[in-house]
This record gives sequence, C-alpha cells and structure tokens, in this order.
Amino acid sequence: MVDQTEGRSATPAPDDAPVPVPALRWEEPPEGPVVVLLDQTRLPAEEVELVCTDVPALVDAVRSLAVRGAPLLGLAGAYGVALAAARGYDVTEAAEHLAHARPTAVNLEYGVRRAERAYRAVAEGGGDLEQAAAAALAEARALHREDAEASERMAAHGLELLGELLPGGGYRILTHCNTGALVSGGGGTAFGVVRSAHRAGELRRLWVDETRPLLQGARLTAYEAAREGMAYTVLTDSAAGSLFAAGEVDAVLVGADRIAADGSAANKIGTYPLAVLARYHHVPFLVVAPVTTVDAGTADGASIEVEQRPGHEVTEFAPPTVPGAGAEPGGGLPVAPLGAQAYNPAFDVTPAELITAIVTERGVVSPVTGDALAELCARPAPGPEGPPSGNGMMGS
Repeated sequence: MVDQTEGRSATPAPDDAPVPVPALRWEEPPEGPVVVLLDQTRLPAEEVELVCTDVPALVDAVRSLAVRGAPLLGLAGAYGVALAAARGYDVTEAAEHLAHARPTAVNLEYGVRRAERAYRAVAEGGGDLEQAAAAALAEARALHREDAEASERMAAHGLELLGELLPGGGYRILTHCNTGALVSGGGGTAFGVVRSAHRAGELRRLWVDETRPLLQGARLTAYEAAREGMAYTVLTDSAAGSLFAAGEVDAVLVGADRIAADGSAANKIGTYPLAVLARYHHVPFLVVAPVTTVDAGTADGASIEVEQRPGHEVTEFAPPTVPGAGAEPGGGLPVAPLGAQAYNPAFDVTPAELITAIVTERGVVSPVTGDALAELCARPAPGPEGPPSGNGMMGS
C-alpha cells in the first residue's frame, strides 16, 4: 500500500547548506514500520513522499522510477526485506520480487541479498522472527551508513583526480542523468564529485544533459544543482556534440548501474555517445560508482542485461505536475502518431577502452582493465577515519 503526503513547493533551502527531503528513510509509526520515499517522478514541481507499507508497493515504486539510482536501489532493496520481515510477510518471496524489479541495476539485488542473509543467519541460528527482522533492519541501516561514507570518499578521490587531469581548476563538467543525493544515502556518485568541485570554488559550469525520455537530468540534476547554488545549464542530449566541438567541455562525469568484470559500464541511455564524443575530442570520461556496482559475475559489457522500458515513455510526454501521468499508455501527451513503435532501452554500455578512469570509494582505476578493477575491488574497505592519502590510481 502506498500513501502520498501533501505536495510541497520545491523551493531552494537558504544559505549554503541545502536540506532536501531525504530520498529514502525508515519510519516506525504506531500502525507499523514503513519505508518513506521521495517520489522522484514528481520533481521538480513538488516534493511528494510515498509511504510504502508492503513490498508490492515498494516494487511498484522501483519500477515506476519513483525511487531510482544504483546505490539508492540497493538501500530500497535492503529496507524492503526488513519491511517484509517486520510486518510478518514471506521474506523469501519478498526478496525475489525486489531483487528482480529492475534487471540492470546490480545494487538492487546486492542490497536485497545482504539483508536477506542477515535475516536468515538469525532465523536459522535459533533466533525468533522478531530478532531476525531486527537483524535485517540493522543490515539495511549498516548499508545506508556505508553508502553515505562511500559517497564522501568517491567525492574526495574524484576531486583529486580532476586536479591531476585538469590542473588549473575552473572545470566545465558535462554530466548525464542524475547521480546526486537523490540516488544515494549520502551525496551521490558523479554529482558528489561535482559538488566537491563547486564547494572548492573549482566548478565553472555544470552542463546538464536533459536525459530523454524521462528527463532525469533536466528534472533531477538541475533540481540538485539549483539547491547547491551551482552555475549550471541544461541542454538537449543531441546538443552535447556541439559543446565538445566548441571546446566547452573539460570532463564528463557519469555514474553506473552495473560495471562488468572487464570494466565496461552500463549507465543511463545516452551515456555511450558521450564517451565516443569525449574520446574524439580528447576529453576525460570518468565513471564514478561504489564497488558494489562492480559485478564480477558479469564477464563483459555484452553480458549485461539491458532493461527495456515501455514505448509510451518515448511516444508520450508525462508532465511531473500531473500525478500518475505516464504510468500507463495514454496517460501522457502524445508526441508521436498513434500506434508508433518506440525503441526504449533504459541503459547503454560503454566499453572499458572509452573510460578514462573508474572512481570508487577504494580508489581510482586508470587505465581501466579487468585485472586492475579486480585488484581494487579486492582491497579492504576503507576505515571510518576517511579516505587514504592519494587517489589510489592503479595501472597508470
């Protein structure tokens, strides 16, 4: 079951410390625990929260992109298992529904399995169901903390790498889709690096791809950039080439939903063309993602399952000001003839040879090779004292 709170105007917070509505949180009202989500389909027009009381509601939120972004999907999966356990639902069934709600985002299943293992360890070790449910929730909260810490470390490594690649500062950065606090328990992935550059006074301009067909860049990244007081400009996806040709892009920073063992990265559709443009124009192309996004079980980019989205997302336009618009065919404004077929993959795959570096919380891989990536992922997780000195670049 999903409840919606009253919408609020999405106005910037004052001063230098914006306080956005959390993208996801766990609450325990008298009637029972719930997972509360910021409905990202309604941004930037309204900040509306969804209150999920069961796993089917959470799965619907995942599939509709009310909750989205690789790290945050991992948290949603973990909290979903905890929700099922706390409310007495079948944990195995809930875990399977959650794990396969979106096939490309590897973090979703990672979060589900972590919480499920914690639940099973207690339930099969002699603990009662209440104790097992508490273990699942504790694991979800631990993952939440880890993700926030990883965001800080990725931002530090990414900013240091930018300084090495582009001495002099004043960066003009192009990004695609949304990779900030809306996709994370912390500051995000690629946008977290951009935020660090901005706060260090080194960001000259953030170029924001609109990210068709669902406009995650125009709606969400611009929303976060405005809150941060960044100098940003939104452009149509097809305008990126002219920016490169004009010499207006110093670096491209993107996230990832799954990174294969060979370093190929699946990210929001439209990312691969940016990598090709960046290579032609000799511009660094950086992928920023936690090590949980690396899937050692997927050998290469061709092996990544790419989610195919409904065609009406392309043939219709769904204004975020209209609740429920775009959820079903016919719910939006038609932009193509009735019956038009649409090709709508949610992601494309950028091969490792087009990626200048992969930035993680454990360091940086450059050049990107399978061996270097595996070595980095095998490193112990950083301690609570913060990132080690140096960005940890490997293979250079």
